[in-house]
Amino acid sequence: MTINRRSWIKVAAAAATAAFLSLTSLAAPAAAQEKVTVFAAASMKNALDNANKAWGRDVTVSYAASSALAKQIEAGAPADIFISADLDWMKYVSDRKLVKEGTQSSWLGNRIVLVAAKDNAAPVEIKPGFDLAGLLKGGRLAMGEPNAVPAGKYGKAALEKLGVWSSVEKSVASAESVRAALALVSRGEAPYGIVYQTDAAANPGVAVVGTFPEDVHPPIIYPIAILSESKSPDAEAYLEYLKSVKAAPFFEKEGFTVLN
Repeated sequence: MTINRRSWIKVAAAAATAAFLSLTSLAAPAAAQEKVTVFAAASMKNALDNANKAWGRDVTVSYAASSALAKQIEAGAPADIFISADLDWMKYVSDRKLVKEGTQSSWLGNRIVLVAAKDNAAPVEIKPGFDLAGLLKGGRLAMGEPNAVPAGKYGKAALEKLGVWSSVEKSVASAESVRAALALVSRGEAPYGIVYQTDAAANPGVAVVGTFPEDVHPPIIYPIAILSESKSPDAEAYLEYLKSVKAAPFFEKEGFTVLN
């Protein structure tokens, strides 16, 4: 059958459209892979969300306790960047050859504080032997799981150094993350909690009643690194952005100390 000129144009147009759609469908997955996937300590949420909005590119963040995120990375969860709330869990990932060489740095600092619900916010002098058990009055002390969650580990170390851990150990309400511990206090399920000062500032339902001296626990350092299995071409640029002067105010506003 002879195809006239008009029919031929229609066939050619249809073929071109099909080719375009085919190329678009092939390109879509590649574009999707360009987003940066970040695994970040739960205490980073407010500051990191604001910094990401200012960056303006596609970033997906999974927030949880550093311990949980490290185990997920070990199990093969796809991520480009890891931000831990302590050096131990970054070392855990690095020791398993899951960190891209030369990208890890100690990025931010923080403090731990004692918080109470707004209606129970009398100041507490945190010093050796202070009567934390008496303050609890039979209630629970909310904190991250003391043997795994960084905020809980720092809190336990501080209470041991101050000589009061043994008096409150059985009263601890262990939470899966520092944000979960904060929620227990905010909801009135625990009269006091130990959290980062940055988390306390982010929750209007609690008040800081005391700040732990920095010499009673290991330095609170948030390391950051690109993961060895990163597939995003934007991971390096994103890392540099977070460590830049432009991004620093987002973290300083929430109470973090920028280390470099």
